[in-house]
Amino acid sequence: MVFIKQLKNRKLILFTLALVNFIHIVDSMLIMPLGDIFIKEFQINSREYSLLVSAYALAAFCSSIVGVFYLDRFDRKTGLLFIYTGFGIGTLACAFANSYVQLVSLRIFTGFFGGMIGAMVLSIVSDLYKFKERGAAMGILFAAFSAASALGIPIGIFLAAKSSWHLPFIVIGIMALLIATFVAFVFPNMKSHLSVQDEKIDFSKTIKAITSDNNQLNALLAGFVLVLAHFMIIPFISPYLIANVGLTQEQIALQFFCGGIATVVSAPFIGKMTDKGGVMRVFSIVMILSFIPTVLITNLKVVPVWLAISFTTMFFVFASGRMISPNTIITAAASQANRGSFMSIKSALQQLAIGLSSLIAGQVIFIGEDGVFHNYPWVGFISIFFGICAIFLVKRIRVAKGN
Repeated sequence: MVFIKQLKNRKLILFTLALVNFIHIVDSMLIMPLGDIFIKEFQINSREYSLLVSAYALAAFCSSIVGVFYLDRFDRKTGLLFIYTGFGIGTLACAFANSYVQLVSLRIFTGFFGGMIGAMVLSIVSDLYKFKERGAAMGILFAAFSAASALGIPIGIFLAAKSSWHLPFIVIGIMALLIATFVAFVFPNMKSHLSVQDEKIDFSKTIKAITSDNNQLNALLAGFVLVLAHFMIIPFISPYLIANVGLTQEQIALQFFCGGIATVVSAPFIGKMTDKGGVMRVFSIVMILSFIPTVLITNLKVVPVWLAISFTTMFFVFASGRMISPNTIITAAASQANRGSFMSIKSALQQLAIGLSSLIAGQVIFIGEDGVFHNYPWVGFISIFFGICAIFLVKRIRVAKGN
């Protein structure tokens, strides 16, 4: 009982959610560093690979739309437990896929549950932390992304290299189910958002509350474009580094380790700087700096391993950093009463952007007869274009009352 009371401390809740994010992010990212394995094992081309990457995201988009109508109607704990359990089951099932079609189908199933995890986590954090201190909290959550890159992905690649690609999904699925059990028995109830809702609210009012607010619409559009910029080059980084630059699968693991370790330090720092220096100032600087590694990576030729990893580490730091500041103000665009629904639409559009960015990149890039990837620089330029658009869109967002 003493431990349960201690868990009600919001910092402990925050770190629990960071762990939830860690497992979820490892699962959603794992397809990409193992891309070379899937391309060779299933004998698929760049377009089929991009569909494998985007299957999870497009399913997550659909489930997030469903979540718009339900996330604000239940105890946050109940919602988190339901979607995280489904996510764990789906991930575990992926481990037993023995064909391309089966794996794509199971990624769709997993994505349906996984798509609502981010919205739920952000809703809980936004309920617990006021806007003025939310930047630091977001830094902790995004540090989970860094930890997933530094620890989860390299371990997953190592397990796949030593055994098969099936093993990492078994481990992730089991861990997710264990965390879901922890949430069920230890996590506190969170119902404060229910007290500020209209008991008679219906689905049409849920949508109207968001679509009638230009500020929320601006925030959703900004978040959508931001993710397009962020994920445009990411799905093909690992396959490109293997095929065009000459890195091995083990060196790809080292790339994620170095990038993850660097962002474990940089993400909380950028979060604190956001609280002190302001969202737009920090966001604009980090976004512009992120264009440098984007150009370097997408134009990279055969170079020493240390140089390639230096460029990807730089990308990890600035690419993840440019997501922290804008998410601080995007989450503050909605009031507490409809925050869960807003976050779900935000998550839906984010997943749609991830899926679209992968499909767009798959249409631009092609694998030549020489086995290398072509047209990757064009994908980098598209990413930069969306990044510039995001700067102007984020500038239009205002903080809603009650944040």
